[in-house]
Amino acid sequence: MREITYLEAITEAQREEMRRDPRVFIMGEDIATGVFGTTRGFVEEFGPERVRNTPISEAGFVGAAIGAAMVGMQPIVDFTIASFIYVAMDQLISMAAKTTYMYGGQTRVPVVFRAGLFFGGSNAAQHSDRPYPMLMNVPGLKIILPSTPYDVKGLLKTAIRTDDPVFCFEDGLLWLTKGPVPAEEYLIPLGVADIKRAGMDVTVVALASRVQEALTAAELAAQAGISVEVIDPRTLVPLDKETILQSVSKTGRLVVVDEAHRTCGAASEIVAIVAEEGFWSLKAPIKRLAVPDTQIPFSPPLEQILYPDAHRIFAAIQEVMQ
Repeated sequence: MREITYLEAITEAQREEMRRDPRVFIMGEDIATGVFGTTRGFVEEFGPERVRNTPISEAGFVGAAIGAAMVGMQPIVDFTIASFIYVAMDQLISMAAKTTYMYGGQTRVPVVFRAGLFFGGSNAAQHSDRPYPMLMNVPGLKIILPSTPYDVKGLLKTAIRTDDPVFCFEDGLLWLTKGPVPAEEYLIPLGVADIKRAGMDVTVVALASRVQEALTAAELAAQAGISVEVIDPRTLVPLDKETILQSVSKTGRLVVVDEAHRTCGAASEIVAIVAEEGFWSLKAPIKRLAVPDTQIPFSPPLEQILYPDAHRIFAAIQEVMQ
């Protein structure tokens, strides 16, 4: 099977959906020039009506996208950097998430919000947030967090066809990674986790770029005689808790690895679900690895030590095995 990059997979997903459905269009800052490569050549193929540059006004263009979605269009909004969603929070929370409920189902909001996670590259505090946990708390929003080129293409295509607002958070550390992606069309349903590696002794649930760190840790554990199962939820809302609970019922041990902050994070929610619904399967206390509750520093050495890596995950695996 051919291999393409994470960014190329995003580009293919958008191009295929725009060719399939004339209602799909893309909007964002500098989107027509394809700054990050995911819309290169789109203006030439689809024209400026469907590839729309916007002013630097997130609240304005998010509101416009919501309105377009309500009257039958299917917008893709490229925020470029995930931290920029804060500027549009009123539109996202008060309108995108609530409109279908407030209108009693008489209208839908089929819009995809793409947001790049720019942490890990010395982009400092205002550009390095991983804000997906706070949006998990908002009813009405769906959230995907793909970790491979295969997953991002299949999930993004599904998101574009979904009648609800969907956030696609794209880990910048994965952008240039390559992986197998079929040339033929495929879709990945929302709410279905993927077992990236099967194992018997410890379950590790990891998110986004931490999945590869978990797989590396699983290799280290295998050398120590420990069989690790690595689960990638792929979507946070809806969350496939059944796959996680089934794995924990088999292994009896759980490590959860997140690249967002520790307090009220996605890892915290997964830990709470297992503590409530899988407690009697546990043979050891759950370990939760996440980023300390601090702003992200500009300094590369200070920033890099914040994120759980393979060695810290391996240490947590050894702890739960004791």
